[in-house]
Amino acid sequence: MFKKVSLLILLVLINSCASYEKYRQITEDFELPSQLYKADFNQTWQAVIQVMKRFDVVFYNQEAGKVKTRWMDNTLQVNFTDSFGSNDKVKAAEFKLMVNVAEGFSYGRKVTKVTIYKRQRVEKDFLQGWKEIPTDGIQEKTLLYRIGVLIKNDNKLKAIDKAREQEQLENF
Repeated sequence: MFKKVSLLILLVLINSCASYEKYRQITEDFELPSQLYKADFNQTWQAVIQVMKRFDVVFYNQEAGKVKTRWMDNTLQVNFTDSFGSNDKVKAAEFKLMVNVAEGFSYGRKVTKVTIYKRQRVEKDFLQGWKEIPTDGIQEKTLLYRIGVLIKNDNKLKAIDKAREQEQLENF
């Protein structure tokens, strides 16, 4: 009886480890683009709002740290990027962005994590309707880069102001 139970446990363990390889690609594909910034929540939130001004924002809540946009048309961009591939042109394409800003601590310093989720859907013809497709991640990474540049520039301006203030105190 003990041999049967131990053999069964061994088989389950071997199969569970082997099944991870099968689903590893899925978990890597569904990883949301995110970035950790060495800034407080308010500074990061202002950078996110400034970057998101160019989009049609339908909802933003600073207390929850969430920003959502409406569905926006990007048919021309999708058709242009797919023009060199084997895919047919799409009749319509649209996307929606959802941004999450979360506050935390790392080594005793305040940090914020910004995560951007983009939903992309296309309509090839009116019979099929809308079909959700995976995003290439370029736009999300670009927005994270822009947020990082705004935070970096803001930190440099604060350092310059602090140095100027220190210089004025020394000259007084």
